[in-house]
Amino acid sequence: MRLVNHEPNAIDLRTTPIHLGLGSTARPVEGFAWDPEVLHAYSAAVAADGAEGRMVMIFDGDGLGDHWENHPAGDELVVCLSGRATVTRDVDGVPDRVLLGPGEATINPAGVWHVVDMEGPTSILAITATLGTDHRPRTDTRPTERVGTPSPEEAP
Repeated sequence: MRLVNHEPNAIDLRTTPIHLGLGSTARPVEGFAWDPEVLHAYSAAVAADGAEGRMVMIFDGDGLGDHWENHPAGDELVVCLSGRATVTRDVDGVPDRVLLGPGEATINPAGVWHVVDMEGPTSILAITATLGTDHRPRTDTRPTERVGTPSPEEAP
């Protein structure tokens, strides 16, 4: 894993995240993987950015998220690019759900546990404050109720 200073070619955000750092820098994270050693190397490489550092990445999926996560250093922006996703936040033990369709976004506040469920093939873009990010296994089942603003096609 290494941070690249200038990449002249197109970057696939599904495999190569971009790190946004201090001084308005944007650096591709070459060789990134969801592996403990790579995550540790990434954290060490961007430590000087502190709470201001952000990771930008696209996630494709279909189905329930397998873990809850929490970003204590800052807010996370989640944008639905295609498909449909439900973002569930645990707000003082009460589920707060937001349904997203293409072009819609939500903000997960700093320090709030959340999970993303994708309804059919879905792509989301996440801009995440990674410093101190924590995960916990998901043990609950799919929420049956939806809370939040309906998409235009759901409005009466």
